[in-house]
Amino acid sequence: MSLERVLEPEVMDSYEEAVDYDSMDHREVNAIFVRDLVNAVQLEGDVLDLGTGTAQIPVALCQQTDDTKVLAVDLAVNMLELAKYNIAANGFEHRISLELLDAKEMPFTDDMFDCVMSNSIVHHIPEPSAVLQEAVRVVRPGGFLFFRDLMRPADDETVAKLVQTYAGDENEHQRQMFDDSLRAALTVEEVQALIEPFGFDAFTVQATSDRHWTWQAIKPAVD
Repeated sequence: MSLERVLEPEVMDSYEEAVDYDSMDHREVNAIFVRDLVNAVQLEGDVLDLGTGTAQIPVALCQQTDDTKVLAVDLAVNMLELAKYNIAANGFEHRISLELLDAKEMPFTDDMFDCVMSNSIVHHIPEPSAVLQEAVRVVRPGGFLFFRDLMRPADDETVAKLVQTYAGDENEHQRQMFDDSLRAALTVEEVQALIEPFGFDAFTVQATSDRHWTWQAIKPAVD
């Protein structure tokens, strides 16, 4: 049994939210995300990053790969402004492109990308199936889907412990952001139920830390 899901705003678009998010120490989580992705698949071609925020993960991915190109999208203007700075500061303007758009309804053609990745977009979306369906649509047959997000805890005590463990050194607003995100997150079982109608087995979604689930899957090739 877990806590009832409490939604948070879909778009984190105030300047304060963008700055506080970007300044939190995500280095270890981002490094693990990139490590797990590159260990799971030989990245080739074009990667789409949904809900990129300030583009920390595309930057980390480009630091670990030689020729990966990423189109990073988000619906928050202030996040993308900081993303532009982060990309330029690391010298990846030629490998990472940014677009302001809604991941629930993207203008891309079917089967366009070799990989679709996302870190922590799902808990922001009231009805996450729309984002997952779009991701499946735009990745090519044989392409790779890699989603990771927070996992909703079972009780208030666990929320408090996770906030203290992973955001205890952050400011009050940053701790509250993490608390809100944990409460807005989905359980593993809820995510499994969302991806099964798209033709993926439930086991492709697993708990991968004390606070994260991961969905990794290959889109079936068309017969």
